[in-house]
Amino acid sequence: MPESEISKTVNTGIKLDASLHERLKALGQIKDRSPHWLMRAAIAEYVEREEAYEREKREDRERWERYQASGNAIPNEVVDSWLASWGSESDLSCPK
Repeated sequence: MPESEISKTVNTGIKLDASLHERLKALGQIKDRSPHWLMRAAIAEYVEREEAYEREKREDRERWERYQASGNAIPNEVVDSWLASWGSESDLSCPK
């Protein structure tokens, strides 16, 4: 984590059931990491994955709205031909 982010940390409490807490401690010992480090890594990974998912949803929605407004689309047969040409001596250019 960049130093600038470290200086801007805040404390947040989390309640875990005893079983999960013990599993976290055991994994921390195996990984030679503290339970705190494991929780931070897991939360960061989750947030990054969910943010990417939300970006993709927004982009899909924007694409759908553009299609609905313009009606412009690439026919499936054209895309299939383009994909089938990959790796051949006569690669087709990406359809527009």
